[in-house]
Amino acid sequence: MLISAIIFGLLGSFHCVGMCGPIAFLLPLDRENKTKRILQLLSYHAGRILTYSVLGLIFGAVGKSLNLFGLQQQLSIGIGVLMIVTILIPTKLFNSYNFSKPIYRLVGKVKSKMGANLKKKKPSTFFTIGYLNGLLPCGLVYMAIFGALATGSYWEGSLYMALFGLGTVPLMTTAIYLGNFLTKTVKQRVLKLIPAFVVVVGLLFIIRGLGLGIPYLSPSNMVTVEQVDSQYNCH
Repeated sequence: MLISAIIFGLLGSFHCVGMCGPIAFLLPLDRENKTKRILQLLSYHAGRILTYSVLGLIFGAVGKSLNLFGLQQQLSIGIGVLMIVTILIPTKLFNSYNFSKPIYRLVGKVKSKMGANLKKKKPSTFFTIGYLNGLLPCGLVYMAIFGALATGSYWEGSLYMALFGLGTVPLMTTAIYLGNFLTKTVKQRVLKLIPAFVVVVGLLFIIRGLGLGIPYLSPSNMVTVEQVDSQYNCH
């Protein structure tokens, strides 16, 4: 399942170039010093990946708390169904219910903070911009968060989101150096692949949750039961 995080990142980066590309293009990179420019880019990506990792840690913890109630398999099935339903819902219908309204103010503050940092050239500027960039809402980030939630583990959830972030690095870096180099046709073809991939991953999560006894893909017992011998010895 961790492989799906990298693929989410690779495919999602085509969307990222359109959504976050303007931010990346405006990065105050040092165009004269190659070494310094590379370090600035690494700092920017490190900030984004850290944000994704923290989000993965949080949602992985939520998944782990559900596992304690023996709901890991149900959670995996639920996440898979949710992924598929999200893709199948017509865009017009989905957009008629704006789920982002409650966080509009937060997003506005994040963008304002990013705008202020884009005018600076301090060593910490690029890390800060990257960190804030990772907080901006994105459909593929939501899908990756679903995956982190389904891991049911702190560290696996964090790793899942970190791998997602790493998957976005190659194309985002290329875009920063070359600008908007992708043709409209290429973007459209890749963007058409994203819904199909999300459905496939959703099906894999459902199969995983069914516990069909298939090694690695659908183990028969996903729930780890912690034995606490002293729990009944409270005399």
